[in-house]
Amino acid sequence: MTFNPLQELEKPFGSYPDLIAAWGQIQPDKIALDDGEEVLTWGQVSEYVDRMAAQLQADGLKKGQAVAILGTSTVRYALAYLAAIRAGGCAAPLTTSAAPSQLQAMLADCGAMHLFIDAAKLADLDGLDLAQSKIVMLDVPTGERPEEHPDIFSWMAAAGSAPRDLGAGPDDPFNIIYSSGTTGTPKGIIHSRQMRWKQTAVGERTGYNAHDAAAMVATPLYSNTTLALVLPALAYGSTLHMMQKFDVVGYLERAARHRVTHTMLVPVQYKRIMEHPDFERYDLSSYRTKYCTSAPFSAALKADVVKRWPGALVEIYSMTEGGVVCLLLAHEHPDKLHTVGIPWNDSQVFTIDEDGNRLPTGSIGELVGRSGTMMSGYQNQPEKTNEASWFDTDGSRWQRMGDIGRVDEDGFVELVGRAKDMIISGGFNIYPVDLEAVLLQQEGVEEAAVIGVESDRWGETPVGFVTAKPGIVLNLEETLAATNAHLGKTQRLSALYPIDEMPRS
Repeated sequence: MTFNPLQELEKPFGSYPDLIAAWGQIQPDKIALDDGEEVLTWGQVSEYVDRMAAQLQADGLKKGQAVAILGTSTVRYALAYLAAIRAGGCAAPLTTSAAPSQLQAMLADCGAMHLFIDAAKLADLDGLDLAQSKIVMLDVPTGERPEEHPDIFSWMAAAGSAPRDLGAGPDDPFNIIYSSGTTGTPKGIIHSRQMRWKQTAVGERTGYNAHDAAAMVATPLYSNTTLALVLPALAYGSTLHMMQKFDVVGYLERAARHRVTHTMLVPVQYKRIMEHPDFERYDLSSYRTKYCTSAPFSAALKADVVKRWPGALVEIYSMTEGGVVCLLLAHEHPDKLHTVGIPWNDSQVFTIDEDGNRLPTGSIGELVGRSGTMMSGYQNQPEKTNEASWFDTDGSRWQRMGDIGRVDEDGFVELVGRAKDMIISGGFNIYPVDLEAVLLQQEGVEEAAVIGVESDRWGETPVGFVTAKPGIVLNLEETLAATNAHLGKTQRLSALYPIDEMPRS
């Protein structure tokens, strides 16, 4: 019987690598991956993934073992990711912004015996002990070929090679994603194959297909945000376009040229696109669904995207660790743009107080949730897994979302702020998100962040940081005064500072 990927996706669990192989047979000449510089067809992707997976096993890769990847979002990066899964191991994409010492610690933590890496990132790690990993180059600069490190095409197994079936099942790891951290080693978040299958097998309802769907991502492949689009798009045989580095004009030009139907962007990218003076001249009529996640998305910006950019707009609220998954269909709920939507599918959510007690519906508290797409736990850190969990009286585990919010009478979730970010000034609770919203309304302000600093008088006091819009020089005194004029007495900023670029994580 011929393997039908669409029928397979209707099952409770299946093999993601088998979907890739099937599309390679069904549509070998269709473009599968395009990073703006290199393009591969489905037939090539299927062949290379098999050959790379076979070589991983020949090198000694065991079931569930991690394969580390470090570099920019390219066709070859995607091949390494898929090959790790095909071989029966799991992908461990490493954050390019991490410090060299953190990257070395991540490699040791995940136990990767292979490191697929860009030449530029390898140069950044010069001097580190990488002896525990076999280094395979994702790219080789023109005229150079490091003798000690093969590139993927000279390293992979011979044509016609295929990996053995190691029997990877639903509970085995699909990937380990390292959370960003300001100190120490970021925590490795393990996602099972079952979790990824549930997240993947929903694409047809949102218009992914092998006929004319074309998805585009402009965020890094090491990010869970990106994977939320990449995995279902490929599972349904669509074409995936990747931007190695985001810029507004480059994005709009590629989107119009390739008739993109699906995209995932973060709020600051939407903001920059919508503010571009030439936005209206690009033909974006091919769009079916635009997604957004990972950062606060203002109601005004959502409304602007819905009004001027064709296709549905879906905001996703969750976290890499899992927990509740909320979807806001912004184009269908113009009166709920201040929320992040309602729990999706089997997701559940409620709030708890500071003592961990469950609160009535409508009460503001820390959000906890669960769904079928929760992490298995933190790699090698069971105590951290417990710290991030809330347990019901029946022993079931819920994920602490880390956000303060409420669930309204219609089931929509409204965020108030981050639990760890809450500022207590003079005994009053202050949520930075409220102050940031007012800062963002001030003329010339591009981005804003508010934190609490120690105060002898109040215990803590809020302080703001802003970046200016291009070509604007902010008058900080006027901006601070205008902001405080719209805040309550206990909320007012004690200081405002300019920064060139907003830190991201």
